[in-house]
Amino acid sequence: MAAITISRQLGSRGREVAHLVADRLGYRLVWRDLINQAARQAGAPEVALAAIDELGLLGLRPSRTASEAYCQAVQQVMEELVAEGNVVILGRAGQVILRDQPDTLHVRLMAPAQVRAARIAQSQGISIEGAIAQIEASDRTRRNYLKRFYHVRWDDPELYDLVINTSRATPDMAANLICQTLSLRQRILANGHSQKQESNLDPD
Repeated sequence: MAAITISRQLGSRGREVAHLVADRLGYRLVWRDLINQAARQAGAPEVALAAIDELGLLGLRPSRTASEAYCQAVQQVMEELVAEGNVVILGRAGQVILRDQPDTLHVRLMAPAQVRAARIAQSQGISIEGAIAQIEASDRTRRNYLKRFYHVRWDDPELYDLVINTSRATPDMAANLICQTLSLRQRILANGHSQKQESNLDPD
């Protein structure tokens, strides 16, 4: 039973990669349903809207008390999901909340800003300048979220087991890398557990 967290930059094709990974592994993909469930538990639906509104278009400013209650609910939901296993969690600081879980693989998807801007401009039919503004707003929101509530840097490499630059890897390639890394890690963990059991056997 395993879990994968995927942190991504806007325009890094994270959602597409997450869907591919979940489909190939037969895992459940959790994204906004996690946000909504946590908000219901915390009694703070406005926090869920603010979390989804990463570009700040709605101008929502939930109270710190409501935000902290929401974060606690997110942690509870994530821990329940990992206990069930076979899940891909997209976003919401999974790489921090679940960093001590041995059966969880933490992945970050990134790409240079110009590459991401070109993708967004093409998909939305907007100017490069407009796309760059979206990227800057999204990066700022995600960076501040982790700093404010978890006191970590979003781009800290120690939070991740695997970092993929999607300007050099297609979504299919990225999904393959993630699945292969998970398989290798599971084998290593299984071998380590087996060797530990053997070392504990009575030599007589």
